[in-house]
Amino acid sequence: MGLKQTIRSLDAFPRTEEHLLQKTQSGALVSVVGLVIMATLFIHELTYYLTTYTVHEMSVDLKRGETLPIHINMTFPSLPCDVASIDAIDLSGKHEVDLDTNIWKLRLNSHGHIIGTKYLSDLVEKQHTTRNHDDKEHHDGSAKKPHKFSFDKDAENMINKVKKALENGEGCRVYGVLDVQRVAGNFHISVHALNIYVAQMIFGGAKHVNVSHMIHDLSFGPKYPGLHNPLDDTVRILHDTSGTFKYYIKIVPTEYRYISKEVLPTNQFSVSEYFSPMNEFDRTWPAVYFLYDLSPITVTIKEECRSFLHFITRLSAVLGGTFALTGMLDRWMYRLIKALTTPSARGAYR
Repeated sequence: MGLKQTIRSLDAFPRTEEHLLQKTQSGALVSVVGLVIMATLFIHELTYYLTTYTVHEMSVDLKRGETLPIHINMTFPSLPCDVASIDAIDLSGKHEVDLDTNIWKLRLNSHGHIIGTKYLSDLVEKQHTTRNHDDKEHHDGSAKKPHKFSFDKDAENMINKVKKALENGEGCRVYGVLDVQRVAGNFHISVHALNIYVAQMIFGGAKHVNVSHMIHDLSFGPKYPGLHNPLDDTVRILHDTSGTFKYYIKIVPTEYRYISKEVLPTNQFSVSEYFSPMNEFDRTWPAVYFLYDLSPITVTIKEECRSFLHFITRLSAVLGGTFALTGMLDRWMYRLIKALTTPSARGAYR
């Protein structure tokens, strides 16, 4: 018996006899509120446990010889598709004019509705002129006295077609994917693919070229959860002026590792922009430039799941704390009600 009594004395949770327990309405109210709070906290903790979190790591980028995908989706409300072209150049010396691989365009009316489709290919009969890829040599002639230049029938038809499109307020939506080398470079959308004399005949001067644009999507790889590309939904509209837009982009190579161990290689970027209005001394034609450079550091984003021990620890803390708090509230309310009702009961008895 001595041993049993000793063991019982160690009980930290003594029991009260059933007939000594008193149930009150205030205690029932506190109990219901406590159960609701504990159920809410349990759901919150369970959701928190089942949700993955991400860990960021940085390392030196060792990728070599790979291509960089550039996804573009832009609208030019004041530039017909027949004159819009995409040119690209990089530090390796590669220069491509009027790109048409994996690039498409949609003709838009003055209200922005699609009126036709056409593959973005050569827009001018290139065989009739010899083009120099340098922008300055392409467009310096706009400030010089024009000399005699003849057009064939196709070129004249194209000029008339573009003039009519400009009168009707046609625009163009350009979208697709550019695959470029993983080195610094730029790509731009403009009328640079046109022969200078053709462009002069169509627009009557560089100051009449309107490169207002809306960037629906510009990315350098697939999107991962939580990624926001800063140029998405960018709108730049010009009124009674013209000029060149330049977007300076810093690309950060990124790998996203899912909890399933699947790896998604992509890129994120930051951007700053600059607008240069046209003036009477400019010899270049308006364009929208995207000048990009790559960071030597790659970011790895890994999905991680929380440990079950961590979940049990947090759950015990919040549920235990709630239980203890409701117990204290019940005792305080019982004593308060008893203190308020006992004197009145005694007064009524007297």
